[in-house]
Amino acid sequence: MDRLLAAWMFFTRLPFWRIKQVPAECFKHVVVYWPYAGWITGGVMAGTFALASIIFSPAVSVVLALLGRLLVTGALHEDGLADFCDGFGGGTGRERTLAIMKDSHIGSYGVIGLVMYFLLLTLLIVDLPRGLIIPTLFVADTWSKFIASHLVNVLPYARTAAESKARTVYERMTPVEVLVALAGGSVGLLLFFPLRLWMVGLAPVVMFGGLYLWMRRRLNGYTGDCCGATFLLCELSFYVGLHILLAL
Repeated sequence: MDRLLAAWMFFTRLPFWRIKQVPAECFKHVVVYWPYAGWITGGVMAGTFALASIIFSPAVSVVLALLGRLLVTGALHEDGLADFCDGFGGGTGRERTLAIMKDSHIGSYGVIGLVMYFLLLTLLIVDLPRGLIIPTLFVADTWSKFIASHLVNVLPYARTAAESKARTVYERMTPVEVLVALAGGSVGLLLFFPLRLWMVGLAPVVMFGGLYLWMRRRLNGYTGDCCGATFLLCELSFYVGLHILLAL
């Protein structure tokens, strides 16, 4: 329970710290429970869209749903995506890339990356069949967080703990922890998606593979920004894959 609370504290801005103070050691294992944080963030998006669509158009409702998640997370992952775009777009070698990613100022690559990400994500969601939007908002979030969580298993941390923004280096998952994460990430896919659409779960896997190769080549490791970017890009690929399946 302490580790789950730590994940909710780390990945959201909701006041879970009021419930209980958890040991610092728990924050080394929050990635295992990242999909369970997705239950909150994906649920907020789905709920916001459902309520907003009573009054507003699908496009406005999608924007409000995305805004709801941004408010809950404090744009944690979007900040990572911006830094990732700046670092991998403007850097060449390992040290230069890490230095750019550590800079708190956003550059042109970060701005362009965020604008294109939100434009594409919004259009992909709006163009889904109306009845599929609400479950997809939940499922894409939780499943993509499960896939992105494996970054800590396949790559070493590229900095030291002292250089980390969170002052924490995540522990690699044990086989049991992988199953715990899988349960949190797959429940929505299994319950809310028809069997014929389950293959969409492979799209984030493909995206993850490409990002893994890029990070290994450039950094021989990952950073917290890489984790956030990996989640958002895996989620984006989920929507792309879903459109491809629906078009077949």
